Amino acid sequence: MRTGRPTSFRPEYAEQAHKLCLLGATDADLASFFGVSVVTVGNWKLNHPSFLGALKAGKAAADAHVAERLYKRATGYEHDAVKIMLVDGQPAHVPYVERYPPDTTACIFWLKNRRPDAWRDRVQQEHSGSVAVQQQTIDRPPAETREQWIARRQRELAAQRRSLATAEPAGSAD
Repeated sequence: MRTGRPTSFRPEYAEQAHKLCLLGATDADLASFFGVSVVTVGNWKLNHPSFLGALKAGKAAADAHVAERLYKRATGYEHDAVKIMLVDGQPAHVPYVERYPPDTTACIFWLKNRRPDAWRDRVQQEHSGSVAVQQQTIDRPPAETREQWIARRQRELAAQRRSLATAEPAGSAD
């Protein structure tokens, strides 16, 4: 016997979720659409195999579509198109072939993700051998205390005042 709040899941949610995933919806988007939390969507995936299957199929199809478009962008492509122009005051449909050259950024992105062993930015280097580390101890007198520093600084300032008092005034030289 199950206890707790009854589920708000409906069988038709599987088909709706599939269509939303074909459009690129994430689990957070689905939760917002169905008016539930992301945790609830996760529970539906666990408890309703048809819902999980619909999400997987929709997301896989959307990812495949994007991969196909990225591949075309990386390799360049062309398609038939029509340009509408005015000729002698009348609209004319002029067919032509639209061409898109390969895109370097798309190529790099594709290769880094499909062949990271050959195209990653980070180069891993292996090192052999050993590194010798030497530590040297330097004998230093202990650091002076605050009181010692104040006393030393007062002596230095007093010495400066005495030397200024005994110095000849500026501009009095003959």
